[in-house]
Amino acid sequence: MRDIVDGLSAWRVAGVRFAVATVVRTWKSAPRPPGAAMAVCADGEVVGSISGGCVEGAVYELCREAIRTGQVRTETYGVGDDDAFEVGLTCGGTIEVLVQPDVVLTEPDAVLAAIRAGTPVATASAGMAQMVVWPDRVAGTLGDADLDRAVTQQAEGMLALGTTGTVRLGTRGQQRHDEVSVFVQSYLPPPRMIVFGAIDFAVAVARIGRFLGYHVTVCDARPVFATRKRFPDADDLVVQWPHRYLESTAVDERTVLCVLTHDPKFDVPLLEVALRTRARYIGAMGSRRTHTDRLRRLREAGVDEAALARLSSPIGLDLGARTPEETAVAIAAEFVALAAGGSGRRLTDLDTPIHHH
Repeated sequence: MRDIVDGLSAWRVAGVRFAVATVVRTWKSAPRPPGAAMAVCADGEVVGSISGGCVEGAVYELCREAIRTGQVRTETYGVGDDDAFEVGLTCGGTIEVLVQPDVVLTEPDAVLAAIRAGTPVATASAGMAQMVVWPDRVAGTLGDADLDRAVTQQAEGMLALGTTGTVRLGTRGQQRHDEVSVFVQSYLPPPRMIVFGAIDFAVAVARIGRFLGYHVTVCDARPVFATRKRFPDADDLVVQWPHRYLESTAVDERTVLCVLTHDPKFDVPLLEVALRTRARYIGAMGSRRTHTDRLRRLREAGVDEAALARLSSPIGLDLGARTPEETAVAIAAEFVALAAGGSGRRLTDLDTPIHHH
């Protein structure tokens, strides 16, 4: 949904009717995860994608029908012998798609504004009804007060974790019942990537971080290097000693920290702070000799072995990278694999699921 916010907002301003198709469940090797969205307006324009092209044509027609009828529709797509290249998934997976016309959406302008502003919000959809859950308020109803309370509680928990998926409850919100299927979609602010060291490699890392949907901050103590001209893809530029900035900024379990300074006077005090945070990934650039010396200095500073084990150094996967751009791909590949539970090995050498959940 984050990818189609601008298109939906423009249609809302212009008063153009539309319908949104969202992947709500997947089985086996589905091409896109739950939450992937595509929208079609009354004029026939399309934004977003739900399958990389396999079933978009069929879903397009469902969206046009939903605009005409104002009715919600759920459809399941798998692979078939005859129609695999028309309305099936050639990858062999199965997806369930929820199609909602704009007339059934609860406070769509407020939801779009929250997503754009990075304010946490969750939507909970069941049939023709939808609720919206913010951290401090709730809008809409699924038709029963007890069910609303149960769904609100579930949505709040999923929003805190940033998870999206289907919840099954009883008609009065009873746990361990499955009469009502509610699709809960969470929207959190983009995860942070903080790049320390305004070097040429950092330019490429900032660019790929932005491409992957991170809010990118570049920090360097040297104002001559940390400039907007050199880092057009960075959301924020900070001129400050790296360890002091890290001590003062928010870091959570989704944050990626890339230490590219490879200078002991910067990276040792910085890594002392970084290894005390909840950051998902902490990578440090440098040769193996630099890494060995860095570990010695960190141990002397009192950093224990459990903390040191969190450090990815030398940074990145073994791709044989040489240029800044290739190195940025190697770094991004490492933290994507870490987040998704991937092995970092060639898929052709493995017999495991392609998509990790």
